[in-house]
Amino acid sequence: MSRVHFNINGCIAELRLDNPAKLNAFTVDMLGQLAGHLDTIERSADIACVLVTAAEANAFCAGADINGWGDLTPAEFARHWVRGGHRIFDRLARLARPTIAVVQAHAFGGGLELAAACDIRVMGPKATLALPEAQVGIVPGWSGSQRLARLLPEAVVKEMALFGRRITAERALAMGFAAEVAEDARTAAEVIAARVADLSPRAVEITKSMIHAGAGEDSAALIEALGSAAISASADRDEGVAAFRAKRKAEFPGT
Repeated sequence: MSRVHFNINGCIAELRLDNPAKLNAFTVDMLGQLAGHLDTIERSADIACVLVTAAEANAFCAGADINGWGDLTPAEFARHWVRGGHRIFDRLARLARPTIAVVQAHAFGGGLELAAACDIRVMGPKATLALPEAQVGIVPGWSGSQRLARLLPEAVVKEMALFGRRITAERALAMGFAAEVAEDARTAAEVIAARVADLSPRAVEITKSMIHAGAGEDSAALIEALGSAAISASADRDEGVAAFRAKRKAEFPGT
């Protein structure tokens, strides 16, 4: 049964968490479903922006379902649950398309890490953020101590992770973590997403890559991707391919 739904409305895609019995907490299957949808988004040239939303009104995402990892061995927990989830969240963060997390309600643990993996966040006025992992004897595993620490002041991350405090939507807005706080966060996010449709897709994609490279988000791969994009438009590249196929020596024009 799908717990992460994928829909497209015009040029706006939506990834919607739908696990109400667990307050949208992630299961192993949900991680796999999210990964599959990210593959689809990357292959689609018609998507301008992606909304990450939740069907459950009382929680954006409560984190990771303890039943999904509670019985794993230490090796399984580290290799599969933590590294696997981290890898999928990294893919979300590095999507070529802009992403908006619609945090209408609470985002805890993995849910906060999911929101942090999006480019911007629109929050409901009653939404709160928390890193409660220490309450069950674990630590943030899907970038809570890394990516989140680049988006929020160190002291605020410590406040959540070490002292168990929650951050309100208004405070998240004041710190720049939330782009907007609105009673109807979904509609506010759709307005922002619609604006992306008027922009150059390639310019948006490349600008996002440049910003990520400057912030250290997979900078090595991004630098090579940008270089590869530039060289692919050159006459040298065309000559190199043509010479290889013709089994002759290349005569590069240098343009």
